[in-house]
Amino acid sequence: MVTPSLCQAAFAVFRQIEPIIVLEQLGSTLFDTALQMVVRDRCANITDSVHSREENQQRAITDFYMTYNLIIRIMPIIPALVLARLSDRGWRKAPIVVPLSGYLLSRLALLLVVIFGLPLKVMFAAAVVFGLSGGFSAYWPGMMTLASLGSTAANRSQVMMKVELLYGLAGLVGSLVSGHLFLLYSSSLGNGTILLSVSTLLHLLCLIFSVALLQVKQANSEDSEDSYHLLSHASRNTHLIAALAGINMVNVVLLFVAAFLYDFAVGGAIEILGSFVLKSPLSWTATEVGYGNAAGCMIFLTSFIGVIVFRKCVSDETMILIGMLSFASGIYLMSFVTQTYLFYIARLLNLFALIPMPTIRSLVSQQVPASSCGTALTLLQMTLKLAGVAYIPTFTKIYQNSLNWLPGLVFLLSSIITVLGMIPISIVGCRSAQTQQYVRIQGD
Repeated sequence: MVTPSLCQAAFAVFRQIEPIIVLEQLGSTLFDTALQMVVRDRCANITDSVHSREENQQRAITDFYMTYNLIIRIMPIIPALVLARLSDRGWRKAPIVVPLSGYLLSRLALLLVVIFGLPLKVMFAAAVVFGLSGGFSAYWPGMMTLASLGSTAANRSQVMMKVELLYGLAGLVGSLVSGHLFLLYSSSLGNGTILLSVSTLLHLLCLIFSVALLQVKQANSEDSEDSYHLLSHASRNTHLIAALAGINMVNVVLLFVAAFLYDFAVGGAIEILGSFVLKSPLSWTATEVGYGNAAGCMIFLTSFIGVIVFRKCVSDETMILIGMLSFASGIYLMSFVTQTYLFYIARLLNLFALIPMPTIRSLVSQQVPASSCGTALTLLQMTLKLAGVAYIPTFTKIYQNSLNWLPGLVFLLSSIITVLGMIPISIVGCRSAQTQQYVRIQGD
């Protein structure tokens, strides 16, 4: 018999952001595997007299993803900014509910493509709908804003990493089962129907929870107290105010530059990785694709553990550098992968690769008031979208042109760009150390 207290506890859990994050990521990982395999199958028979069959397939796959991902990154820019503005005016659920509607419609579109044999180009229209809803550009900053408002400045980076961890664990589970679900089918509908049906159902539940149950928290009072004490201390010395304001502004710019370069490197490499594993010598099946995606999701867990360990002995800036170095080394090895076990070794080297972005978001959020947190995080997300607009065609064309002599060239370039992204973070670390020393001197 279910007791009232148990029902109340369950109701309280479903009012948090965690169930929505889990449902959304489970549905999205199932969708990602389904889309990858559907695109592969639809591009399998494309031939011409100039290139080999495999090269034609790779070109068709990468051309599809280039167009599809450009639409997804360009279309949400204005809708996401509008939703962020609504969020900062008190409509905190708007950048969550509206994008989740777009998620649901895009997943339903792929299901219809599979069931009725519609042209693959229908997914371009689905990407437009997804983008107009704000997409991930609105959804994720909305979630991060709710997480930030329920935390203090001191523990914000850890709270955000917990959100990233939950996101990654849900992706891990979804990826592990996605390949097996893709192979389940009815004789009349074909591969992917059960997988996409489950994905669509999960997004429907996610939307219902966000509309009917999600609770919006107010800004943590400790942040207000911390801000008050900082302002009171600074008011004793106008020079200190000016110095801190200048350093903070420069740091924000440097953080945005580092985020742009790192996202350019990571996004460009991951953009090609999905196509890279489908070609020889790897030639992965749906099950292997799911396992490969699961290996990527494991990085959420190892990065979370890394944050817990590193934050006790190093600064946030140093943690970011560790994460960037981890990605740079792993993606460098990926350039020379010719067997599946080498792929997993390269991914193992990426074990801290997800530390940089949530830590950068945390540093940015600490330098703006709570009333502007949603806008600041969305502007950062827009910066990452601009990186996407740049890296998608760049890495796609480089990969296509180097396909016959060095397919891993894009991964080498990604490693180099990551190292360049470490430079502004190093400057931020030096400036922060100087600021702390200056504050201590003024306090004495």
